Amino acid sequence: MTLDEVEAPGFRTVESDMRGIGEAARASGLSISALRFYDSAGVLVPAAVDPATGYRRYTSEQVRAARLIAGLRRVGMPVAEIAAAVQDLLNDPAAVRAKLDDHLLRLESGLADARRELLRLHTLLDLEENLMTRITLPAADLSAALGAVLFAAAGATGPIPAGVLFETGDDTVTLVATDRFRLAAATAPAVVEGSPARLFLPLPPAEELHGIRTGSITVDLTDDLVTARAGDRTVSGEPIDMDFPDYRRLLPPPGATLTVDVAELRDLLAAAPVIDREHEGRPYPVSVLGVDHEGRVRFAGADEWAADTESHVAVNREFLLQALDAGAAGQLELELDGPVRPLIVRPVGAASHFSLLMPVRH
Repeated sequence: MTLDEVEAPGFRTVESDMRGIGEAARASGLSISALRFYDSAGVLVPAAVDPATGYRRYTSEQVRAARLIAGLRRVGMPVAEIAAAVQDLLNDPAAVRAKLDDHLLRLESGLADARRELLRLHTLLDLEENLMTRITLPAADLSAALGAVLFAAAGATGPIPAGVLFETGDDTVTLVATDRFRLAAATAPAVVEGSPARLFLPLPPAEELHGIRTGSITVDLTDDLVTARAGDRTVSGEPIDMDFPDYRRLLPPPGATLTVDVAELRDLLAAAPVIDREHEGRPYPVSVLGVDHEGRVRFAGADEWAADTESHVAVNREFLLQALDAGAAGQLELELDGPVRPLIVRPVGAASHFSLLMPVRH
C-alpha cells in the first residue's frame, strides 16, 4: 500500500464526495500506476491533491472518465486521442461516440490488413515448402510482353526448341525467346512470391497465355509444371527440360543508337532494295541498313553493300518487319554499329524490352 491509497485523517470529511486513488482505481478498472501516469500526462488530473501528503482525490465524474480511459486503453486507442475523448465526455458525448466509431473503423481496417499479410505469409511458406514460384500481374501486361517476344520463337529449330523463357526478378518477370538468328526480351512488373525461377515454357501454352488480355493472371512455376489461372480459365504446360542460353551474354556493349519513326522506317523498308540469300537450301530476303551523312538510317542495295561491307549491317528482312511489329508504335531506337554486331531494336527508353537480329554475312 502507498501513501496515495491511505486516507489522511480529516481529509475525507472535508471532501466527502471524492474518492482516493485506491477507490478510483477499483471503481474504474485502472491500476493506481495507470492513474498516476494519466495524471502526469495531463489526461486525468485529480480534482484535489493534499499539499502536505500528496494524496490524490477524484470526483465521481473523474471516475466515470477513468472508466472511459480504461476501455479505450483495452482497445488500443492512442493516448492523445484518449485525452481528446476525456475532454469531450461531459460537454459533447456525440463527439466521443464519433471517436469510438472512427477507432473501430481503424481497428477493422488494421485487422483486414493483418489477415491479408498473414495469408500472404502462409502462401509464401506454402510456396517455399513446395518449391514453387508464383507470379501475379495484369493479364494485359503479360499478353503485351508475350506479344513482344513470341515472333522470335516462331521459326525455332535445332538445339533450341520453340518456347519462351520465364525468368523472375525483384518484382518483375522477364520473357525471352530465340530461334538462334534473333532474340527478343520483354520485362513486365509483377508480384513475385517464392524462390527465383527460370523456366522454359513450350510455345503452344505461351501462345495461349498471349490470348488472355483481361483481369489478373497468376502463374505458378515448378520444375515439373507451369500453371496459369485467370478467372475461370486455366493454362498449363510442362517446362522444356533444357538450360536456356544466357541471353545477357549475347548482348554486345552499347553501340551507336539512332532514333527512328516506325512509320517512316516502314516506308523506307518498303521502297528499299531486297537482296535474295539462301540458308540450308531455303531462300530468304535480306535488307541492308546504313547511316547517311545526316545521321539518318538508310537502306543499301547489293552493289553498295559489296563495295562497303564495313559500314552496313544486313539482316533478314522478314525478321526486321516482325521486330517492328513487336515494338512500340511511334519511335524506336536502333543500335546499328557495323557488319558483325547484331541489330538491336527497342522502344525509346525501354532498356529491358528489345529485339536482337543476328547479322547476315556478305
